[in-house]
Formats: sequence, structure tokens, C-alpha cells
Amino acid sequence: MPTFAFEAINNAGKKTTGSIEAGSAEEAIKKVRAQGLFPSGVKEQKISGSGGAVAKKVRDTKKKKKGFNFVIGGVSTKKLCLFTRQLSTLQDAGLPLLRSLQILESQQKPSALKNVLQGVAEEVESGTSLSESMAKFPKAFDRLYTKMVAAGEVGGVLDVILQRLADFMEKGQRLKRRIIGALIYPTVVIFIAVLIVTGIMYFVIPKFQEIFEDFDVELPKLTLMMIDISKWIAGTSSKDQVVPGVIWVLASPVLIFLFFKLVRKTEPGRAITDIVILRVPVLGTMLRKTAIARFTRTLGTLISAGVPILEAIIITRDTSGNYVFEKALTKVHDSIREGETFAGPLRESKVCDLIVVNMIDVGEETGDLDVMLMKIADNYDEEVDVAVASLLSLLEPFMVVVLGGIVLMIVLALFLPLVSMIESVSNTSKK
Repeated sequence: MPTFAFEAINNAGKKTTGSIEAGSAEEAIKKVRAQGLFPSGVKEQKISGSGGAVAKKVRDTKKKKKGFNFVIGGVSTKKLCLFTRQLSTLQDAGLPLLRSLQILESQQKPSALKNVLQGVAEEVESGTSLSESMAKFPKAFDRLYTKMVAAGEVGGVLDVILQRLADFMEKGQRLKRRIIGALIYPTVVIFIAVLIVTGIMYFVIPKFQEIFEDFDVELPKLTLMMIDISKWIAGTSSKDQVVPGVIWVLASPVLIFLFFKLVRKTEPGRAITDIVILRVPVLGTMLRKTAIARFTRTLGTLISAGVPILEAIIITRDTSGNYVFEKALTKVHDSIREGETFAGPLRESKVCDLIVVNMIDVGEETGDLDVMLMKIADNYDEEVDVAVASLLSLLEPFMVVVLGGIVLMIVLALFLPLVSMIESVSNTSKK
């Protein structure tokens, strides 16, 4: 009788592994559940020996013969979502898993996804489960993806889980596109404004400076300040200036971005930036709502897929992308492991609105936590739209005021000396 290795979660929420003899994977799952465990993965143990070596040699030969395409970049979420939905359709139609993967791989143009699907198909052909095969390509299939696939395999509802996974990714992408789309307009306006002001400082101000020097006019402090800035941008402020200011101005967005990324590589830096960003007026509110929508949808999708709640919380925590919510979900995980409630530590952390905590509390009491989490996510998706609109409505007048102030300063700096010149010429002509 074949021997199956299994991974499972015990009643304490801890992972455990072992092996069991059974006639099939389904029978092995039933035996594991009979022991009071919640299986997360079952795999038949292969007998090592000459047969295994021959099989490995055949797989290696096939891999060399087929070859991988050299591509730059990773797997886009859009392509991954389309693949997930197509695989779900093929599984629902009753096609064997390996055949489905081969069909989808053959339809792909040379890309990173095509290479990944080749690797997954070869692993499945060798007897590895789909979730374990995908886990070997973490750049394409993250932990959330592989755990949901594993839950679908264990429950025998892979097509349904893949459909839910595709819906989850599509909604996540839709939310991301809304935020990016809303920020494109102010970003472009600010970028163009900086270029125009830098051009005025570099080309126009020096011409006016020559005129002022020819007429020997006493310049106001504002004009002197503007001339100093112009010299710094042109790189003529002093002999010690090595790099013109225009280089710093143009390179500053890249330098700020790289510095931000470098700071977030460290744990304290990531914690500080996440806390500060969430406290920024308007923007912080929008990002908080986005984080709530993301973590509730992720957790709701995992629980509805049959992933044990403790493992689902860990996956949600690791994919939340925000230190504040990671800390809150860690407390929630510890609370549930000790037999307490989900809503209690979430209420104490104060990262969510009271309505979110109350809805989760009701979901726990009624046993429909996954349904309640998905309702929260849908509700907060709409609130994010409102927050984005509010941010845009505030940004537009703010940008007008700031740009108007800059233009006013430049105009005053240039025309105040001209007024003095006109008065001087007028007085001279009268004499």
C-alpha cells in the first residue's frame, strides 16, 4: 500500500508532519482528519532508487530539449490572473491537470510566465502536487496563491478556488489602478512645473541679472535671493560648487525614491515610515482604508477557501504590506491561538474603525466570518474611491496656490528692480 507524507494543523494551531498508509490521496486525507488534524498538504512518497534516477534523467533530458526562453522582467499580475481563470475553466471542464497546464503553456508567447509554466508542468508530470510545484516559483506564485491552491487540492474543489483567486486578484488590481490613476495627474503637473521653474532660473534670470548690472540698480532682497538660486542652479554660485544645482533638481525624485526604498529595507525604517504615512492627513486615511480592504479581502478569501484560520492570518499578515497591520494581525493570531476572539485585539490596536471590528465580531458569533470580511472589503473599496476623489479635490487647489505663489515671487523679483530703473530714468530725464 502506498505511503503518503502529510502536513497538517493541530487543534493548537501548530504545524505537524507525518506519514500514513492509504490506497489513495483521498483516503489519506480522511485518515488524517480522523486523527483530529486539519490537512494542508498530502503527497505520495516516491520510492528512491534506480527507477527514481531514471525518471530524473528523463525529466532533465526533456527540460534540456524543450529549453527556456530568455526574458527580462517578471510575471505581470494581469497575465497571472488570466492564466488562473483559464486553468479554472479547464479544470471545471474535466481536463487532466497536466494536460491543462500544457495547453496554457503552449498558448503563451515567449515570456516569464511561459518559462514558469514549463517548470510547473514538468514538476506535476514528475508526481509533485500543483501547489508544491508552484511554490518552487515564488516570484510568480506567492504564498497566498500556493496556499489557496493547496486548499483547493485537499478539498477537491480546485476549479472553484482558482475562480475565487482570479476574482481576488482582479479586485486588488482594480483598486491599485484607481489609486495610481488618481495620482498621475498631480504628479505630471508638479513635474512639468518644476521643469518650467528650473528653466526660468537657468535661462531667464541670468539675462535679467545682466540688465540690472548694466543699469547699476540697487536690488531688493527678493531679487538677490532669486539671483542666488539661479546661480546655484547654473553652477556659478561659487568656485567650490562642483555639481550644478540643476542636476540635483532633476535627480532629486530618483534620489528620494532610492533613499525611501533603502530606509524600508530595515525593520525600524519600515515601521517608522508606515506609522508616519498613516498619520498624514487625507493621504493617510486613504491608505488606511486601502490596507483594511486588502487584508479583509485576503483573509476572507483564504478562510472561504478552507485554509485554517491561524495559517490564513499568518499569510494575510505577511502579505498586508504595512507594519502597523502586521503587528495588529500578529496579536490577533496569538489571541485566537490562546482560544480568545478575533475582534478583541483588533479593537485594542485601533488600526480599524469600530464598524469593522463590530462586523468581524458579528461574523465570529454567526460563523460567517469569511462572508463578513468580504462585505467589509467591498464596502471599503467604495470608501477608497471617495477618499481618492477627496484627495484630488484638495490637491488641485493646493497645487494652484503653490504654483501661483512661486510665479508671484518670480514676477516680483524681476519687476521690482525694473520699477526702480524706470523711476531712476524718469528722475534723470526731469533734471
